Amino acid sequence: MTTVTISPKFQVVIPKAIRDQLDLQPGQKIQAIVYEGRIELVPIRSPKQMRGFLPGLDTQVVREGDRV
Repeated sequence: MTTVTISPKFQVVIPKAIRDQLDLQPGQKIQAIVYEGRIELVPIRSPKQMRGFLPGLDTQVVREGDRV
């Protein structure tokens, strides 16, 4: 666990180890979400970057007859 400090302008620095692990880049957009009393920062990824992020996912979906 890493501790960061909130600056007087309410800014925080994402530690290098976390930036490297998540491959965050300068200028990249991140969503800030309040969830169960905490702040979660979620990187916004383009559809192209998301391709293949769920290997092994079963894509054969059973559809209702009127939806085929």
